[in-house]
Amino acid sequence: MAVSPPVCEFGWKAVDFTLPGTDGRDWSLSEIAGPKGTLIMFICNHCPYVQSVIDRIVRDAKALQDLGIGAAAISSNDALAYPQDGFDAMKSEAVRHAFTFPYLYDESQAVAKAYGATCTPDFFGFNAALELQYRGRLDASGRQAAAPDVRRELYEAMRMVAETGKGPEHQVASMGCSIKWKAA
Repeated sequence: MAVSPPVCEFGWKAVDFTLPGTDGRDWSLSEIAGPKGTLIMFICNHCPYVQSVIDRIVRDAKALQDLGIGAAAISSNDALAYPQDGFDAMKSEAVRHAFTFPYLYDESQAVAKAYGATCTPDFFGFNAALELQYRGRLDASGRQAAAPDVRRELYEAMRMVAETGKGPEHQVASMGCSIKWKAA
């Protein structure tokens, strides 16, 4: 079932966290943060929305890192119910797609809840002061990738954040699979 997050709450402060990465070390928000901003991406391995654009996510994250934007991806899905989203599978996914950013496991789902993440992919773009400036989509892709020359909305927004500290006023919400929450 497709889900869209709410619109950007400009100025909302990033919540600190420390999570294990597929590279064997723990990562905190302060270690991920870049001098010009930070991109936190909630993704998972099995979501068709993520899989249709994972190459674009990797491309744009790398380009943003080159501009001084720190980046990390977080998987918060219930791995007992969705084993393909488990930590070992995450390690394989990071290697297969040559992630240039940490891929973190939010087993307790506390970070996803603190951020109000709702779907995969769900993008949170912060300025250098860790104030939210972008909560939109990667591009016009859905369950299927859009045309190769589609406007790179996430990249353009975060480039603007790197240059000005502010994100665009108009943002189109991301769409994807709902986060797979653990039973209460």
